Amino acid sequence: MTVKQLSLPELVNACRELGVQYVGTWREPVQAYGVEAAAKLLNDAGLAVSTHCRGGFLTAVDPADRKAAIDDNKRAVDEAATLGTDVLVLVSGGLPAGSYDLAGARERIADALAELAPYAAENGVRLAIEPLHPMYAADRCVVSTLTQALDIAERFPAHQVGVCVDTYHIWWDDRAPEQIARAGAQGRIATFQLADWTTPLPAGVLNGRGQIGDGSIDMRYWRGLVEEQGYSGPIEVELFNDGLWARDGREVLAETADRFARHAR
Repeated sequence: MTVKQLSLPELVNACRELGVQYVGTWREPVQAYGVEAAAKLLNDAGLAVSTHCRGGFLTAVDPADRKAAIDDNKRAVDEAATLGTDVLVLVSGGLPAGSYDLAGARERIADALAELAPYAAENGVRLAIEPLHPMYAADRCVVSTLTQALDIAERFPAHQVGVCVDTYHIWWDDRAPEQIARAGAQGRIATFQLADWTTPLPAGVLNGRGQIGDGSIDMRYWRGLVEEQGYSGPIEVELFNDGLWARDGREVLAETADRFARHAR
């Protein structure tokens, strides 16, 4: 998504030129290209898939809507398995229309995972609950902290359900470091993502994720925390940013690799 203006073949070529070895895939472009064709394209280029994104949106109350969400998440698991990644990132879903019940929405996520987690594990995929900044709780994700994510994840074996640690969403939380330690002790850090916090936020706030080094987050500090807990997997940079998307994608990818080297190594 950081360079969504690039087609999959263009992304593959740019990654090969820059020496990028992993790609975090998103469902929409992969589906548009064809899941099996995308898997072959990436594999032939020697690129591994770090995570697949996104599953989730599991807070529906209506039985038909709940079934549709479960079925869609199973398809997402199948896609992840085809792409060769063992992590499916979950954006859990916001409050249903007219509801004020945050606790109930979180409980419905756990209920859905009771069905999804075994299915994912059977296919060699672990579900990664991603807490999103509280400003997204109403419409996108009622799981706002690592504490809440782990409270749900701990109901399931660690090989079935882990968490996604994303600097953009947790940097403000003074409990996040101890929760990273909690996740690490249980082997639940499934993936680690970087994005910077810049202000002012844009209208709609979704596309406000800043380029590494442009904002307020100490990337090395957070990387140190997850690595102290034994995380040694790929580190993703995930930027939703209209300004970056309006630029040449290869230029943005090269800039992102350079910023990672300067601010996160």
